Amino acid sequence: MSGKKMKKLISLVIPAYNEEDSVAELSRRLLRVFIENRDYDFEVIIIENGSTDNTFPRLMAIHQQDDRFKILRLSRNFRMDGGITAGLSHATGDAAVIMAADLQDPPELISDFIVKWEEGFENIYQIVSRRQGTGPIRTLNSKIFYWLANRMTSGMMPRNVSDFRLVDRKVYSVINSMQERNRFIRGLFAWSGFKSIGIECDRAPRYAGHSNAHTFKVLELAVKGIFAHTYIPLRFMFIIGMGLSLLSFFLLTYIIIKTLIWGVPFPGFGTIMSVMLLLFGFLFTMLGVIGEYIGLIYEEVKERPNYIVSEKIGL
Repeated sequence: MSGKKMKKLISLVIPAYNEEDSVAELSRRLLRVFIENRDYDFEVIIIENGSTDNTFPRLMAIHQQDDRFKILRLSRNFRMDGGITAGLSHATGDAAVIMAADLQDPPELISDFIVKWEEGFENIYQIVSRRQGTGPIRTLNSKIFYWLANRMTSGMMPRNVSDFRLVDRKVYSVINSMQERNRFIRGLFAWSGFKSIGIECDRAPRYAGHSNAHTFKVLELAVKGIFAHTYIPLRFMFIIGMGLSLLSFFLLTYIIIKTLIWGVPFPGFGTIMSVMLLLFGFLFTMLGVIGEYIGLIYEEVKERPNYIVSEKIGL
């Protein structure tokens, strides 16, 4: 007599920060996805990422109705990548899905991810074809970031790839083994390799609430902690260097115009002033860049955890 075939388990890792108005709808849409994929078992690990609203009690109500929804409560907000790291470290599935709680990542795309997973792909991610409900500044920032990331990694980082993805257990196990403190999850998945494919899909506007991914926060993520509080003196040097470089450019233009109209106090005055300003500007800029790298090293050698768990419900 042949035994009953065990279903594959898929873990959903979902960081949630101040998403009290979204989590109920999120659970409803996920339940529909579970029904459509009856051949699989699911567990949902929602990381309550230090919310200051009623996200946690609403998650508790969802857990009480369906124990497949589990809660990992962190001691404070550890940002998106810290929440993902916490969730992946508690995942037990044959595959894991990473997504946001604000429903900008459509849960219905999970079914397409599963199809590609069964075809043999190990890292299936969403490629954002169009961003809905996003302002022009945020859209421009995203384009610049992905262009720079793609160029600086020799094409390793695909353009417009999001955190929303399904990864095989072997993939997220590798990510779990990495102990870096300055974590950029998308970059870690791209660096790790494996058989990957992207699926294009529009990024929907938020279901409710306000986005916490403001322009400065996005820039902070892009430069891996440039606005961290312990790097204020180093960042100040960087800003001064950039400011001096810009100032030198305008002063150089002014000196050229003045030279053409009124002449100069003595030969070589303009050249000396321009070179001095440019060199000092670049000097402070380079010191700032070096300081940022020293700051990253500083975070690594402290070896503080990427997250702290305050409470586990259902895990």
